[in-house]
Amino acid sequence: MKVCGFTFIRNAEKLDFPIVEAITSVLPVCDYFVVAVGKSDDNTRKIIQNISPEKITIVDTVWDENLKKGGAVYAHETNKALDAIPEEYDWCFYIQGDEVLHEKYIEPIKQAMLDNLDKKDVEGLLFGFRHFFGTYDYVGDCRRWYRREIRIIRNDKSIRSYRDAQGFRKNDKKLKVAEVNAEIYHYGWVRHPRFMQEKIESVKQFYDGISENEAVKKAAEQEFNYSGKYDALARFEGTHPAVMQTRIQRLNWKVEIDLHKINMKLKYRILYKIEKWLGVRLFEYTNYRILK
Repeated sequence: MKVCGFTFIRNAEKLDFPIVEAITSVLPVCDYFVVAVGKSDDNTRKIIQNISPEKITIVDTVWDENLKKGGAVYAHETNKALDAIPEEYDWCFYIQGDEVLHEKYIEPIKQAMLDNLDKKDVEGLLFGFRHFFGTYDYVGDCRRWYRREIRIIRNDKSIRSYRDAQGFRKNDKKLKVAEVNAEIYHYGWVRHPRFMQEKIESVKQFYDGISENEAVKKAAEQEFNYSGKYDALARFEGTHPAVMQTRIQRLNWKVEIDLHKINMKLKYRILYKIEKWLGVRLFEYTNYRILK
């Protein structure tokens, strides 16, 4: 069994992406790794080069400025990395620039890939997600945050990144997947408020179609205020991946969190209560088909 990791990134240093931690966390599972590095305004390419030169191949890209709606450019860049994976690899492990794998899941993931290698109906493997918010002590606790998504797929180039690169589809159909007893830790909402605001405005370029000059101007006008920007949070009681420890120690901002606060419209508050009582998330959107 051979495994290749893949991801895309641009302006990692400028926007404070934990891309080194992201890639490093999955390298023990991968024999090879492909990174689509977009033309950047910082040292992103050099940062990627220095992670593991013997394992990582860089695909230099230029982001399509015409893809300014719905985050389509993220799927486009994901597919560039996917298409560069040689045919000899069986599985492709996708990790985004703000996602990190805990080392405790490495062996279960390897076993899941082995167990499903010859099950040709299994097109991908489904992971749980923890979404951190504000600092490393809090996680999202409502339906705003997706609970599961595909992060390992067959090396089948008819499988494509979907919409804004949250998941994958084949011939525009949901993938048939097996569940893995592992979680991806998503740190996209844990940054210094200044970096967070810059990241938000940068993302808006490719969702709302604003110009880069507008994004830069808006980012410079204020720092992101975490207070009041969450529906419901819970305290994280576990441990973080070892590769995140240095970054966690550098935390130099404070966020005031009220764990009793539930800021939702009535219908979502009701669904939230039902989920807490019954452990069932009603009307949940899923971009996959779980095989039994």
